[in-house]
Amino acid sequence: MYYFKTFLEVAGVLIVMMSLIPLIRSDYWTFRVFEYPRLQKLVLSVAIGGIYSSLFFPTDLQTVVLSVIFALNTLYLCYLVYPFTPVAGKVILGARTLLPENRISILSSNVFQDNRNTAGCLALIRKYDPDVVLLLETDRYWHENTLALREHYPHEVPVPLENTYGMLLYSKLALSEVQVRYLVDEDIPSIKVLVTLRSGQQVQLFCVHPTPPVPGENSHSTERDKELLLVAKEVKASRLPCIVVGDLNDVAWSYTTDLFTKVSGLLDPRIGRGFYNTFHAKMPFLRFPLDHVFCSTDFKLVEMTRLENFSSDHFPILLALQYEPAASIEQNEPEAEPEDIELANEKISKEVPE
Repeated sequence: MYYFKTFLEVAGVLIVMMSLIPLIRSDYWTFRVFEYPRLQKLVLSVAIGGIYSSLFFPTDLQTVVLSVIFALNTLYLCYLVYPFTPVAGKVILGARTLLPENRISILSSNVFQDNRNTAGCLALIRKYDPDVVLLLETDRYWHENTLALREHYPHEVPVPLENTYGMLLYSKLALSEVQVRYLVDEDIPSIKVLVTLRSGQQVQLFCVHPTPPVPGENSHSTERDKELLLVAKEVKASRLPCIVVGDLNDVAWSYTTDLFTKVSGLLDPRIGRGFYNTFHAKMPFLRFPLDHVFCSTDFKLVEMTRLENFSSDHFPILLALQYEPAASIEQNEPEAEPEDIELANEKISKEVPE
């Protein structure tokens, strides 16, 4: 029993450390990676704290202190998780009126470049029939084997690459002012394009897939943060309704994503609805919400669904939004404080580590 108690103490302290490390605002990957498993930390904190307290409390001062620390850590994690539960307030209201001419549905999927199940991908697109399809991690093989989409998606922006950062954008809705940009890295593209809804209303769409802060690819989150905040500033300056979609390689609750929404003024449909974890599709206990669709206050939500996997390491996500001219009056736009703007400018001006 002594060894079991020691094991619980060590495990509990590690979970507490993993909860506190993200509070250190360093760009180094070891600090940023612990932002990802928030729900996993909560589950482990509840299990370890509950077993420890029920078996050993209050045998001595150390047990009492650790039990209190474990309980406080659980409460802290509950506080962090709460906004992404269905009992929390929604920042994007659900659409109540039927305005089909002002609707746009977007299917976004990181296909996993080495995955060759293009038939499964095409079947999924046919099944859900979205207006816009964004496929990420698409190389020449994926481009050549999704050309059948042209029959129903006459507008496309193909950016196939062999470096796992290729993009294929297909649309039933008219596209104009297409820009393929390399905002931070000459090998990492993003797409900026105007989408015209069936009503004639134009929407500014940004498609992004910045690099993650992981060993072997990027030791720091600087590049990812810089790209997201550059897009955030463009969104804020735009006079059009805006949507940002893609694999952000960041979780919905990270301080960078929070800063992104404040600087851009965009809303996260997950808040008040759920996690919608999209990665890793093949590891149920290690899943995080990495694939996102953010929108301006001009939209209300029609539908948000995590779709079936087609042999990728990501689940696709489907989001349907409805443009409503009065929606911005009914919904609150996130606002950046002066210190948020200062931090964003600092991150944008920071040199990307070699």
